[in-house]
Amino acid sequence: MASEAKKTDKKTPKGPDPQEILAGFQALRTEQRSLSSKLSELEVDQNEHKMVIETLKNVNEERKCFRLIGGVLAERKVKDVLPILITNFEKLKEVIEKLNEQITKKGQEINEYREKFNIRFRGLDNLKGEEAVNAQSGECSSRGNVLVS
Repeated sequence: MASEAKKTDKKTPKGPDPQEILAGFQALRTEQRSLSSKLSELEVDQNEHKMVIETLKNVNEERKCFRLIGGVLAERKVKDVLPILITNFEKLKEVIEKLNEQITKKGQEINEYREKFNIRFRGLDNLKGEEAVNAQSGECSSRGNVLVS
């Protein structure tokens, strides 16, 4: 009985099983998607800030305007709001740059993970193989930018 316990305690270092590998890969892709969605939100905010700044630059500084702060509409003057909008615009630009870097790093991490565990996509790798064969044989693909399923 003691020898059976020793046999079950010893584990061969095979590495993670395919389900764990797939779960890790999907987690990386989910992180990248969430970063991308956050990036698109911030880009929309940045475009809104830019549009408001361009509009307020041509307005009298003493004119009153309204600013939404935490769900409350506050009355301010253009000269008070414009500098705040400009600093927020610059901060958004910095955050967008950092998010772009994070997305790039996450993409590299995903590619390294794919190479490490030899992950291939069904259909995608077959298409790459067909394109390589067509390129070698001199055939011209007429598909262009068409998605064929």
